[in-house]
Amino acid sequence: MVMAKTRRVPMRTCVACGATRPKRELVRVVRTPAGEVVVDTTGRTAGRGAYVCPQPECLERALGGHRLDRHLKRPVGEELRPALEAAVHAAREQPRTPRIFTVSAQGGAVSVRAQAEARRRGKGGRPQ
Repeated sequence: MVMAKTRRVPMRTCVACGATRPKRELVRVVRTPAGEVVVDTTGRTAGRGAYVCPQPECLERALGGHRLDRHLKRPVGEELRPALEAAVHAAREQPRTPRIFTVSAQGGAVSVRAQAEARRRGKGGRPQ
């Protein structure tokens, strides 16, 4: 019998409240190598990143207390606020599901399926 392998979920810490959550649940802000500060919707933009919970309170603490400035080692201007608010609102409205895959061998064939799909079909997977 072949054991199913699950990938670990990367965890990140919110700069405002200090809560540790799965990376895909947080909003990422990046200082690019060129020095500009942008909201990273893909989670893959190159540069120094900082994470904020998708809660308006955390956003206010991160911007008001200059916590993002310290983590990104660069002042974050007010022009970023609308983009951050939109990203926080989008993350609250439609949270991203972590991509967790199960690898199993049945009948000599190897299949890879997303656990989220398995949960949706009621065939097990990780509980939420």
